Amino acid sequence: MVLLGAMLGTAAAVSVARAAEPQLKVGLLEDVSGDLAFMGMPKLHGSQLAVEEINKSGGILGRQIELIHLDPQGDNARYQEFGRRLLNRDKVDVLIGGITSASREALRPIVDRTSTPYFYTNQYEGGVCDASMISMGAVPEQQFSTLIPWMVEKFGKKVYVIAADYNFGQISAEWNRKIMKDLGGEVVGEEFIPLGVSQFAQTIQNIQKAKPDWLLTINVGAAQDSFFEQAAAANLNLPMGSSIKIMLGFEHKRFKPPALNNMHATANWFEEIDTPEANDFKKRWHAKFPDELYINDMGYNAYNALYMYKALVEKAKSTKLEDMRKVIATGDACIDAPEGKVCIDPKSQHTSHRMRLISVGPKHEVTVEKDYGVIQPYWLGQIGCDLTKKNDKDQYTPSHLPNKS
Repeated sequence: MVLLGAMLGTAAAVSVARAAEPQLKVGLLEDVSGDLAFMGMPKLHGSQLAVEEINKSGGILGRQIELIHLDPQGDNARYQEFGRRLLNRDKVDVLIGGITSASREALRPIVDRTSTPYFYTNQYEGGVCDASMISMGAVPEQQFSTLIPWMVEKFGKKVYVIAADYNFGQISAEWNRKIMKDLGGEVVGEEFIPLGVSQFAQTIQNIQKAKPDWLLTINVGAAQDSFFEQAAAANLNLPMGSSIKIMLGFEHKRFKPPALNNMHATANWFEEIDTPEANDFKKRWHAKFPDELYINDMGYNAYNALYMYKALVEKAKSTKLEDMRKVIATGDACIDAPEGKVCIDPKSQHTSHRMRLISVGPKHEVTVEKDYGVIQPYWLGQIGCDLTKKNDKDQYTPSHLPNKS
């Protein structure tokens, strides 16, 4: 009895000690209103699910997580205002979020003036070499370098591009031009469309006149997605490829068939993945959020970001960015995610992913055309970005490479 009493006393002391531990503050910036809300809401939900699970299992180093979410509503000035508030006033331990590449670039200089780690959870146009940023989404060598050769081989060498008119669309189109040139292909048209534009009659006429073999669709947001219904009404009937459709914007769920028929994409996550690990993840997600239309890759990556943060902090035994980066530099910053094991590349601080090429059929059914296995985020390391040695704080593209001197 004395021993049991002593043990209970010890347990109580541990419990009191843990209760006294300050919470880890996670600052989250995700749009849950405005033109991008349909993509941002799953990101909030992915973060909430991960925080709930981690807190139930004891937190991180015995500390519970406090999630502080602010909604920038797609406004980059508000991203900066809220970012400063979270970093300087709330003193968050880590900042996560941002939907568009423009919002990420608005945040990065603010984060760089602190020693706070920043997780960007979207697939994107690639190229950011910045020690403050850890990228969880797929990048061009994982998406465009798989998708575009497949599209050329299957449908032909002439492509027409419709892209959102900001850094994501512009740089993604540059990647397409480079890969098409390497393949001997031809870009027969490019249109860069401001966010919010929803009328595409002239664009559809331009495409019909150019007579491409296929379209690269990297248009962004609810308004620009109006293209698909208008294209279907005009019987455009062209194969389409994209780095963001299906798994990110789940247009095959949002539009009536066959508007997304013949759409193809390469993705590390899409809700139709049928593996025991993916199905367990989907079951837990939909139990908490039964009305979620689709678990998009942004939400999935947001969920993984919290678990990657947990792994880094626990291996580093520290929440400091410099200590977490020492773990990344070992090459052993990995988690077992629903897609399989993913790891952070030491040179670029981007994430490896298992990539699959998926297609949408006439009834909007999704099929897996090809499994590429795990692809490393190699491009930045190949061109000279090495965050284990220097912090470039730059974004590189095929036409903007690091200075060799």
